[in-house]
Amino acid sequence: MNAINNYKIKGSTGKPFLLDVHTPALPGTYPVVIFCHGFKGFKDFGAFNLVAEKMAAAGFIFVKFNFSLNGTTIDKPTEFEDLEAFSNNNYSIELNDLGIVLDWLFEQSNENEVIADLNQINIIGHSRGGSIVLLKSAEDYRIHKVCTWAAVNDLGYKWNDEVKAQWKQNEVLDVLNGRTKQIMPIKYQLCENYFNNLNRLHIPTLAKNITQPTIIIHGTNDEVVTIAQAEKLNEWIPNSELMKLVDANHTFGSKHPWEEKKLPEDLERVCNASIDFFKN
Repeated sequence: MNAINNYKIKGSTGKPFLLDVHTPALPGTYPVVIFCHGFKGFKDFGAFNLVAEKMAAAGFIFVKFNFSLNGTTIDKPTEFEDLEAFSNNNYSIELNDLGIVLDWLFEQSNENEVIADLNQINIIGHSRGGSIVLLKSAEDYRIHKVCTWAAVNDLGYKWNDEVKAQWKQNEVLDVLNGRTKQIMPIKYQLCENYFNNLNRLHIPTLAKNITQPTIIIHGTNDEVVTIAQAEKLNEWIPNSELMKLVDANHTFGSKHPWEEKKLPEDLERVCNASIDFFKN
C-alpha cells in the first residue's frame, strides 16, 4: 500500500495550512509531483485523493496542499469556514505559499525509506492553480516539468473597467459558490495585488520565461475556462505541448463529494497523460 503522511505548515501570511504526501509502497528514491488546487477548491476536492493514489502507485511522491487563505481551516479542510481568510487571499500569497512548499521539500530529512529526488520536482495545477504553477515556474528553476489542467491564462481577464470601479466602490466582490450556495467575499485588495505586481503575475508576459517542458491539458467542453485560453498558453510558452480532451469539462468529470472508488474516465486520461509526460 502507498503511505500517506499529513503535515501542518505555516503559510506565507503566518496562517497554517495542511499538506499531505502520498509515497510509493517500496523503499527508494522517487521524483516528486506537487499539486495545486484551484479557486474555490481544496486539496481533497472530488477525486483528488484517487489522483494522489494513482500518482504514488506510478512511482511519484505526490504532494498536495491547501493554500493558506483558501477559506478552509485546519479542523475543517474541506469546508469554507473562514470566509475572512478567503476574502484576503491573493495571487502573491498563493505564489508564496507554493514557494514555502518547495522550500519545505528541500528542508525535509532524507532518513526515510522513501526519498525525494529533488532534481525532479514536477508540478501540476488545476484551473487557477494552473496559473499559479505557471507563474512559479517562470521564477523558480527548482521546478523540473510543468503540467496544467484547465488553467486560466490571464488572472485579470474578467475585470473590465466597470467591474473594477464597482469593486473598488463596494470594497468587496461577492462570488457565489455554485456547489455550496455560499456567498464568498473577495476584497478589492485582490485586484490591487494583481495590477501592482504585474511584473510577477502577468502570464501573457511571463510565459516566455517558462523554459521547463510544459504540457497544457484542457477539455474542449470546459464551461469555466475556454479551450482558446489553452491554445494561447501553448503559443506563449516556448517548450510546451497542448493536449485537448474532446468533450471533457472543467473538472474532467470529477465533482465533490466523489463517492466512487475509481477515477472518472476523463480524469483517468488526464492522469495517464501527466504520468507519461513526467516519466518521458
